[in-house]
Amino acid sequence: MPVKPTKAMVLAAGLGLRMRPLTEKMPKPLVSVAGQPLLDHVLDKLGQAGVTEAVVNVHYLPDQIIDHVAGRKQPRAIISDERDQVLGTGGGVVKALPLLGDAPFFHVNSDTLWIDGVRSNLERLAENFDPARMDILLLMAPTASSIGYSGRGDYSMQPDGTLRARREHQVVPFVYAGAAIITPTIFAGAPKGEFSLTKMFDRAGEQERLFGLRLDGLWMHVGTPDAVHAAEEAFLESVA
Repeated sequence: MPVKPTKAMVLAAGLGLRMRPLTEKMPKPLVSVAGQPLLDHVLDKLGQAGVTEAVVNVHYLPDQIIDHVAGRKQPRAIISDERDQVLGTGGGVVKALPLLGDAPFFHVNSDTLWIDGVRSNLERLAENFDPARMDILLLMAPTASSIGYSGRGDYSMQPDGTLRARREHQVVPFVYAGAAIITPTIFAGAPKGEFSLTKMFDRAGEQERLFGLRLDGLWMHVGTPDAVHAAEEAFLESVA
């Protein structure tokens, strides 16, 4: 049976160093693209996919984000406050687990941005997540057609969706698009304190329980001020 997550974790604690000068006085999730903060693009998509509660972690300029999401209803935003500690992408989730509950949840980076194809990619993730076979299902963007991305990719994908991590000198066709469904049990015995979520991806991969779903639409990597402009142009073309 497909699992339809009603809770989500949204990573919004990063320093946004590569986005300077835009992030000198503003946290990266509040940088506007196509007339809307990055964080709102993500929260709106989660709301449309049936999420009722989104746990948003904060660290850098936290009060701006807390104030920004205070009035949200769909989904309601719950703050996981990390202003006194640096926990990394993995440690941030571990801290938030009591708020996320026992069921599989959406996990989305606040600075990921995509234009859906015919259907919502988050709904497609929910339909394709099989808890019997998977601990983590990642939304994967083809590197060739992504905007603002020039890396070597993250994973190759088998016909059944199984992911294989890129080896050091390899170039692979898919990059993690910053949205996933994760089963909380994968964090049993996770490290304490700061660590990267890729540790959990690797753990699921070793157990053959890490899968990918090809993104339908257009993914944009918004890592620098120049990338904001490229993303806005893509948005304008998509509604033209």
